[in-house]
Amino acid sequence: MLLGSPLTELLLLAGGAALLYAGAELLVKGASDLALAVGLKASTVGVTVVAFATTAPELFVSLLGAITVSTDTGLGAIVGSNIANIGLVLGVSALIRPLDTSRTVFERHVPFMVVAALLLVGLGWDGRIGAVDGVLLLAVLIAFTVVVMRRVQQTQSGISAAERAEMPDARLRDVASVVGGIVALILGSRWLVEGGQSLLSAAGFSDIFIGLTVLALGTSLPELAASVVAAIRGEAEFSVGNVVGSNIYNILAVIGIVAVITPISVSPGVRGFEFPALLAFTALLIGLMYHGDRISRIDGGVLVVGYLVFIYLLLP
Repeated sequence: MLLGSPLTELLLLAGGAALLYAGAELLVKGASDLALAVGLKASTVGVTVVAFATTAPELFVSLLGAITVSTDTGLGAIVGSNIANIGLVLGVSALIRPLDTSRTVFERHVPFMVVAALLLVGLGWDGRIGAVDGVLLLAVLIAFTVVVMRRVQQTQSGISAAERAEMPDARLRDVASVVGGIVALILGSRWLVEGGQSLLSAAGFSDIFIGLTVLALGTSLPELAASVVAAIRGEAEFSVGNVVGSNIYNILAVIGIVAVITPISVSPGVRGFEFPALLAFTALLIGLMYHGDRISRIDGGVLVVGYLVFIYLLLP
């Protein structure tokens, strides 16, 4: 789509926002109904199917960036996206409605999120993430998948015949809602990024700033839309599971795949600022989840303020 006038860019922003909302509604409704039909918790669906699906924009941006621009751009988008997932996505969701945290997510999935963040920083500290590093990340991804599948099997085997008889049947309409929601989220986020990128460029912001903010924020829009709608609908565990799962897939799957295809260069700026920021936000989330069984509105405010400070420090 050609971007020529501010009106076109504003229409892109409006259309992207509308698609994001519609896609999030479809995705959350379809995924929740499917979870009920197969006897899974919303948090499990959020940390697996939905998290992997909403990671698609990060994979697209990183692969495209690595092939056509630079691997550093893709890496910056991933790190920025993970920070946005914690600070903005969870923060805004908690401000709308306090988020109950699943013990399963905290005990089984959050450790993988921590390992993924530490691995990324450790492997990239020498300025390069190569093919061997990529294979290591993908191996940890396989281990995470095994843990999740075992949990799913335990949940399935624990369902009694009477409980199974009362469960609704899985419908093709629910699957279609999930697929349609994912497509709308990806397309909506792309429109928003295109419109926002052009407007900021016209306003005189640097390409680096636009890449680290609009690109990272844009690839987090599916998670933001899905998590906000989930919070509004009262599916709080879905929101937390979605963010934790997305942060795991962003590093282990996306960075892992890109690194196997082509070595990723890690600039001193990323090592000096974005890596420490990622670890700080990850530690903050763990502290908030450990402190209580929910992320309160006050916690949400802390996360959002932290993210705004991060963006302010990125300003040229």
